[in-house]
Amino acid sequence: MEVLFTPWRFSYLTAPKSDAPQGCIFCNAATSSSPRDTLTLFRNELALVMLNRYPYTNGHLMVAPVAHEARLFDSTDASLRALIGLTAETQRILSDVYHPDGFNVGMNFGQVAGAGVADHYHMHIVPRWSGDSNFMTVTARTRLVPEELDVTFDKLEPHFKNIREELFQS
Repeated sequence: MEVLFTPWRFSYLTAPKSDAPQGCIFCNAATSSSPRDTLTLFRNELALVMLNRYPYTNGHLMVAPVAHEARLFDSTDASLRALIGLTAETQRILSDVYHPDGFNVGMNFGQVAGAGVADHYHMHIVPRWSGDSNFMTVTARTRLVPEELDVTFDKLEPHFKNIREELFQS
């Protein structure tokens, strides 16, 4: 049996162990004075983009409204337009930077549907590459990603500084 060497340096990420309430990660990101601490790449008065602290793949991002709402139909039209425009722009940036073979883009509403943050809805944008899935997430609740979050943040942050403001105009 031949063993192939891979030059990647893997980061091991595990689910948080604390049961202590942490507050809403999206509300924290919307008001934080330190975007790096909250992994926030972009925010304005309507929406924000942040890295997923426990990503499925490199570049796994989340887009959320600034308003703390649990369901799409609770949102204003302006918030919904900002969310979909920012999701599209996020997908474009990830395509330019990471060149994935595809994407998973989706939302979970409610804890029973898999929402980790059930009371503040958000869109997941997950770049995908052929052969990128593995058994670790299922069997060990551990995810392997070849890139550390700080590296991902540094790669993506400059691209989010140039987001077109017309995405947020009606």
